[in-house]
Amino acid sequence: MVVIGAGQAGLSAASGLARAGADFVVLDGEDGPGGAWRHRWPTLRVDDTHRIHDLPGLPFDSVDPTRPAAEVVPEYFAAYEREFGLDVRRPVRVRAVHDDPPDLVVETDRGTWTARALINATGTWTRPFVPRYPGTFDGRQLHVAEYGGPAGFAGERVVVVGGGTSAVQLLIEIAAVAADTAWVTRRPPVFSDEPFDGRAAVARVEERVRAGRAPGSVVSVTGLLRTPAVRAAQEAGILRRRPMFDRLVPEGVAWADGTTYAADVVLWATGWRAALGHLAPLRLRGPGGGIAMDGTRVRADPRVHLVGYGPSASTIGANRAGRAAAREVLRGLVPAAGRSGSP
Repeated sequence: MVVIGAGQAGLSAASGLARAGADFVVLDGEDGPGGAWRHRWPTLRVDDTHRIHDLPGLPFDSVDPTRPAAEVVPEYFAAYEREFGLDVRRPVRVRAVHDDPPDLVVETDRGTWTARALINATGTWTRPFVPRYPGTFDGRQLHVAEYGGPAGFAGERVVVVGGGTSAVQLLIEIAAVAADTAWVTRRPPVFSDEPFDGRAAVARVEERVRAGRAPGSVVSVTGLLRTPAVRAAQEAGILRRRPMFDRLVPEGVAWADGTTYAADVVLWATGWRAALGHLAPLRLRGPGGGIAMDGTRVRADPRVHLVGYGPSASTIGANRAGRAAAREVLRGLVPAAGRSGSP
């Protein structure tokens, strides 16, 4: 068996396979443990996150919640790999997965593996999404994935686009050093004083995946938690939301009514798409653009399980999906089929 990806979902799946004594390998494209957490912006602290969920069998316990998440979580993932003796090969970048019945052939930059079952846990971080808008802009445009901290925006006029938690956190940081900021979202933001119901959010995305539609985002249905920092930003006028602009113009952005906002930077906090390009040869997508699934199993090819996709594209659902995928794979394979070939 092959697991692609060693983030939260991939490690959860791998631990389930390891506990059952399965023969498998984990292929990870990163240079070290941590998955997408390795690339989080340096000012994101552990206590800024919704929650870092425990991986199965090893509690996450940060002694200093003010440390950068990009340091703490990779340390935790590394400890997890050691604790359970997980066979993670890295950096191994998967190029394509092909059908060679009864096997799947996993082609990488480090050779080829064959497997009777595949758990794909490649997440979304490597596919930042920037929507297309008409017009041209003479200033800088960057996605949250490229954000290196607020210092690079000192004295500038910045448009932050997006209605999620990342947009709010970065807007608050940038506003402290920028000359001016504007917050733009497609829909009016919904703030809550109570922690969101993660299970309900996951269930709503899961409905879309089961129907074969594109999954959307778990974050898009959670709303925004009104933390003390958010409440202070609202009182200071930083979180005054504007509707989505109509077009880019050389000096900034413009709305259909002729209103403009002069800007030096447009920061797109517009999310990510599932990193599944390497699975294209298997033709898993349906007419609606999504991948129809039963649990973690892909209907079009039951040998393939997706975790970190749709309802499990966050730590809310990643653990549960990883464990479920491991159980389903083990249930569906006869003992002799658990072999993974390696170069």
